[in-house]
Amino acid sequence: MSFNKVILVGNVGKDPEIRRFENNIKASFSLATSETYTPKGGDKVTQTEWHNVVAWRRLAELAENYIRKGSQILVEGKIRYRSYDDRDGNKKYIVEIEADTIQLLGRKQDSQGQQAASGQQMPNNSGSYPAPSQPSGPSDNDISQDLTARETADDLPF
Repeated sequence: MSFNKVILVGNVGKDPEIRRFENNIKASFSLATSETYTPKGGDKVTQTEWHNVVAWRRLAELAENYIRKGSQILVEGKIRYRSYDDRDGNKKYIVEIEADTIQLLGRKQDSQGQQAASGQQMPNNSGSYPAPSQPSGPSDNDISQDLTARETADDLPF
């Protein structure tokens, strides 16, 4: 038995880039995860890793409406490797996290320890999702709804 699963908690590096296709939508964004440690007899060191995250379909629509630069999120998904040839014929390799679930955790703390103001918020835990063009706006304390790529067309509110 084998399986490909990754769980990351970090801060979004930029607003999602959205690409629309004939029957699909894709959201791409970077996610920073950090680890802080103190080497023996040394100063505190923070090591940051950057991850490319890709979300498809309904999860991409929700990412478009609710994920912003600085948002702290949890991503569950699969590691995907792909390659392509650039314009000069050089082979390029890309490692991406294909998201199955994204959970909004809040916003990055500012230097005074307060949460930065956010744009649109996640819907509350009522289980209903707003249409992408009509987001609802609960308080920052209500940001806990999971977004799941496993939703079917019957689950969509429009």
